[in-house]
Amino acid sequence: MERPTAKMADGADSLLQVRMRLPECDPEIWRLLELAGSLSLAQVHEILQVAFGWEGTHLHRFTAGDPFARLRPVDGEIIDPPQWLPAQWCEEPTDLAEEDCSLDQLLAVGSGGAFYEYDFGDSWLHRLELVSRRPPNEDTPPARLLAGARRGPLEDSGGSPGYGEILDVLADSAHPDHVEVAEWVTDVTGIDEPYDPDFLDINAVNRALAAWSQAI
Repeated sequence: MERPTAKMADGADSLLQVRMRLPECDPEIWRLLELAGSLSLAQVHEILQVAFGWEGTHLHRFTAGDPFARLRPVDGEIIDPPQWLPAQWCEEPTDLAEEDCSLDQLLAVGSGGAFYEYDFGDSWLHRLELVSRRPPNEDTPPARLLAGARRGPLEDSGGSPGYGEILDVLADSAHPDHVEVAEWVTDVTGIDEPYDPDFLDINAVNRALAAWSQAI
Protein backbone atom coordinates (compact mmCIF):
# COMPACT_ATOMS: atom_id res chain seq x y z
CA MET A 1 0.00 0.00 0.00
CA GLU A 2 1.32 3.43 -0.91
CA ARG A 3 1.69 5.53 2.23
CA PRO A 4 1.85 9.28 1.55
CA THR A 5 3.57 11.31 4.21
CA ALA A 6 1.70 13.87 6.25
CA LYS A 7 2.89 16.56 8.62
CA MET A 8 1.91 16.39 12.26
CA ALA A 9 -1.18 18.47 12.90
CA ASP A 10 -1.57 20.66 15.95
CA GLY A 11 -2.93 18.70 18.88
CA ALA A 12 -2.46 18.07 22.56
CA ASP A 13 0.89 16.58 23.55
CA SER A 14 -0.63 13.41 25.00
CA LEU A 15 -0.98 9.71 24.39
CA LEU A 16 -4.50 8.51 23.80
CA GLN A 17 -5.83 5.02 24.27
CA VAL A 18 -8.49 4.66 21.59
CA ARG A 19 -10.74 1.66 21.11
CA MET A 20 -11.67 1.16 17.48
CA ARG A 21 -14.31 -1.37 16.52
CA LEU A 22 -16.48 -2.51 13.67
CA PRO A 23 -19.87 -2.46 15.44
CA GLU A 24 -21.74 -4.29 12.68
CA CYS A 25 -19.51 -7.37 12.87
CA ASP A 26 -20.55 -10.24 15.12
CA PRO A 27 -18.39 -11.43 16.81
CA GLU A 28 -16.99 -7.94 17.16
CA ILE A 29 -13.71 -6.97 15.50
CA TRP A 30 -11.82 -4.39 17.55
CA ARG A 31 -8.45 -2.84 18.28
CA LEU A 32 -7.13 -0.93 21.30
CA LEU A 33 -4.45 1.46 20.12
CA GLU A 34 -2.23 3.92 21.94
CA LEU A 35 -1.76 6.93 19.67
CA ALA A 36 -0.20 10.36 19.88
CA GLY A 37 -2.97 12.93 20.10
CA SER A 38 -1.11 15.16 17.64
CA LEU A 39 -1.28 12.64 14.79
CA SER A 40 -3.12 14.07 11.81
CA LEU A 41 -6.19 12.21 10.59
CA ALA A 42 -4.26 11.42 7.42
CA GLN A 43 -1.78 9.56 9.61
CA VAL A 44 -4.54 7.91 11.66
CA HIS A 45 -5.97 6.60 8.37
CA GLU A 46 -2.63 4.97 7.59
CA ILE A 47 -2.48 3.45 11.09
CA LEU A 48 -5.99 2.02 10.80
CA GLN A 49 -5.09 0.45 7.48
CA VAL A 50 -2.21 -1.37 9.21
CA ALA A 51 -4.16 -2.27 12.34
CA PHE A 52 -7.09 -3.85 10.48
CA GLY A 53 -5.14 -5.24 7.53
CA TRP A 54 -6.80 -3.07 4.90
CA GLU A 55 -5.06 -2.50 1.57
CA GLY A 56 -5.86 1.19 1.00
CA THR A 57 -7.59 0.57 -2.33
CA HIS A 58 -10.81 2.45 -1.49
CA LEU A 59 -12.01 5.87 -0.42
CA HIS A 60 -12.32 6.82 3.24
CA ARG A 61 -13.50 9.60 5.52
CA PHE A 62 -13.68 10.59 9.18
CA THR A 63 -16.86 11.97 10.74
CA ALA A 64 -17.63 13.48 14.12
CA GLY A 65 -20.87 11.49 14.37
CA ASP A 66 -22.46 8.39 12.91
CA PRO A 67 -22.87 9.29 9.22
CA PHE A 68 -25.86 6.93 8.90
CA ALA A 69 -27.77 7.99 12.01
CA ARG A 70 -31.13 9.69 11.57
CA LEU A 71 -30.47 13.42 11.88
CA ARG A 72 -32.81 15.90 13.51
CA PRO A 73 -33.61 19.05 11.53
CA VAL A 74 -32.14 22.30 12.84
CA ASP A 75 -34.33 25.27 11.90
CA GLY A 76 -35.99 23.03 9.33
CA GLU A 77 -32.68 21.98 7.75
CA ILE A 78 -30.82 18.67 7.97
CA ILE A 79 -27.17 19.35 8.76
CA ASP A 80 -24.76 16.50 8.10
CA PRO A 81 -22.04 15.89 10.70
CA PRO A 82 -18.61 17.30 9.82
CA GLN A 83 -16.46 15.04 7.66
CA TRP A 84 -12.72 15.04 7.00
CA LEU A 85 -11.30 13.76 3.71
CA PRO A 86 -7.91 13.89 1.99
CA ALA A 87 -7.48 17.45 0.77
CA GLN A 88 -7.61 16.43 -2.89
CA TRP A 89 -11.04 14.87 -2.37
CA CYS A 90 -12.64 17.91 -0.72
CA GLU A 91 -15.30 19.15 -3.13
CA GLU A 92 -18.13 20.49 -0.98
CA PRO A 93 -17.79 23.73 1.01
CA THR A 94 -18.36 21.75 4.21
CA ASP A 95 -15.64 19.17 3.49
CA LEU A 96 -12.59 19.47 5.75
CA ALA A 97 -9.01 18.35 5.01
CA GLU A 98 -7.91 15.43 7.17
CA GLU A 99 -4.32 16.64 6.98
CA ASP A 100 -5.28 19.74 9.00
CA CYS A 101 -7.03 18.01 11.90
CA SER A 102 -5.43 16.01 14.71
CA LEU A 103 -6.83 12.92 16.37
CA ASP A 104 -7.26 14.86 19.61
CA GLN A 105 -9.22 17.54 17.79
CA LEU A 106 -11.50 15.01 16.10
CA LEU A 107 -12.31 13.28 19.38
CA ALA A 108 -13.02 16.65 21.01
CA VAL A 109 -15.48 17.55 18.24
CA GLY A 110 -17.12 14.15 18.56
CA SER A 111 -17.38 14.40 22.38
CA GLY A 112 -14.93 11.54 22.83
CA GLY A 113 -16.16 9.42 19.93
CA ALA A 114 -15.95 9.59 16.17
CA PHE A 115 -16.18 7.39 13.08
CA TYR A 116 -13.91 6.27 10.25
CA GLU A 117 -15.54 4.84 7.13
CA TYR A 118 -13.46 2.82 4.70
CA ASP A 119 -14.73 1.71 1.28
CA PHE A 120 -17.95 3.59 0.53
CA GLY A 121 -19.30 0.52 -1.28
CA ASP A 122 -18.82 -2.09 1.46
CA SER A 123 -19.05 0.75 4.01
CA TRP A 124 -16.80 -0.55 6.77
CA LEU A 125 -17.68 1.82 9.60
CA HIS A 126 -15.21 1.97 12.49
CA ARG A 127 -16.22 3.61 15.75
CA LEU A 128 -13.42 5.43 17.60
CA GLU A 129 -13.85 5.76 21.36
CA LEU A 130 -11.43 7.56 23.66
CA VAL A 131 -10.57 5.31 26.62
CA SER A 132 -7.88 7.31 28.41
CA ARG A 133 -5.05 9.78 27.98
CA ARG A 134 -1.67 10.17 29.61
CA PRO A 135 1.49 12.24 29.20
CA PRO A 136 3.96 10.82 26.67
CA ASN A 137 7.24 9.17 27.57
CA GLU A 138 10.36 9.99 25.61
CA ASP A 139 10.61 6.51 24.09
CA THR A 140 6.91 5.89 23.51
CA PRO A 141 6.10 5.29 19.82
CA PRO A 142 3.36 7.45 18.22
CA ALA A 143 1.31 4.37 17.39
CA ARG A 144 1.09 1.03 19.16
CA LEU A 145 -1.47 -1.79 19.22
CA LEU A 146 -2.22 -2.86 22.80
CA ALA A 147 -4.94 -5.44 22.25
CA GLY A 148 -7.58 -6.58 19.81
CA ALA A 149 -9.81 -9.36 18.59
CA ARG A 150 -10.10 -11.08 15.22
CA ARG A 151 -8.46 -10.21 11.94
CA GLY A 152 -9.89 -7.44 9.80
CA PRO A 153 -12.47 -8.38 7.17
CA LEU A 154 -11.43 -9.18 3.62
CA GLU A 155 -11.34 -6.41 1.05
CA ASP A 156 -14.32 -6.35 -1.34
CA SER A 157 -16.21 -8.96 0.67
CA GLY A 158 -19.53 -7.14 0.54
CA GLY A 159 -19.60 -5.41 3.90
CA SER A 160 -20.56 -7.13 7.13
CA PRO A 161 -23.36 -9.27 5.60
CA GLY A 162 -21.17 -10.41 2.71
CA TYR A 163 -18.19 -11.16 4.93
CA GLY A 164 -20.41 -13.16 7.29
CA GLU A 165 -21.72 -15.19 4.37
CA ILE A 166 -18.18 -15.89 3.19
CA LEU A 167 -17.22 -17.17 6.65
CA ASP A 168 -20.29 -19.41 6.71
CA VAL A 169 -19.37 -20.93 3.34
CA LEU A 170 -15.75 -21.47 4.39
CA ALA A 171 -16.88 -23.24 7.55
CA ASP A 172 -19.07 -25.68 5.58
CA SER A 173 -16.99 -27.96 3.37
CA ALA A 174 -20.21 -29.44 1.95
CA HIS A 175 -21.48 -26.06 0.74
CA PRO A 176 -21.73 -25.99 -3.09
CA ASP A 177 -19.73 -22.74 -3.21
CA HIS A 178 -17.07 -23.82 -0.71
CA VAL A 179 -14.29 -24.51 -3.23
CA GLU A 180 -14.97 -21.36 -5.26
CA VAL A 181 -15.07 -19.12 -2.19
CA ALA A 182 -11.95 -20.73 -0.70
CA GLU A 183 -10.08 -20.09 -3.95
CA TRP A 184 -11.23 -16.47 -3.94
CA VAL A 185 -10.04 -16.00 -0.35
CA THR A 186 -6.66 -17.50 -1.24
CA ASP A 187 -6.40 -15.10 -4.18
CA VAL A 188 -7.28 -12.10 -1.99
CA THR A 189 -4.97 -12.98 0.91
CA GLY A 190 -2.14 -14.48 -1.14
CA ILE A 191 -1.86 -17.20 1.50
CA ASP A 192 -2.53 -20.83 0.62
CA GLU A 193 -3.66 -21.81 4.11
CA PRO A 194 -7.09 -22.22 5.72
CA TYR A 195 -8.51 -18.80 6.50
CA ASP A 196 -8.79 -18.12 10.23
CA PRO A 197 -11.06 -15.11 10.99
CA ASP A 198 -9.99 -15.17 14.65
CA PHE A 199 -6.27 -14.79 13.94
CA LEU A 200 -4.60 -11.53 15.01
CA ASP A 201 -0.82 -11.16 15.26
CA ILE A 202 -0.36 -8.14 17.53
CA ASN A 203 3.44 -8.33 17.32
CA ALA A 204 3.34 -8.27 13.52
CA VAL A 205 1.03 -5.25 13.56
CA ASN A 206 3.37 -3.42 15.94
CA ARG A 207 6.37 -4.20 13.74
CA ALA A 208 4.52 -2.69 10.80
CA LEU A 209 3.54 0.35 12.88
CA ALA A 210 7.16 0.78 14.02
CA ALA A 211 8.29 0.79 10.39
CA TRP A 212 5.55 3.29 9.58
CA SER A 213 6.64 5.54 12.47
CA GLN A 214 10.22 5.61 11.20
CA ALA A 215 9.03 6.75 7.79
CA ILE A 216 6.96 9.78 8.90
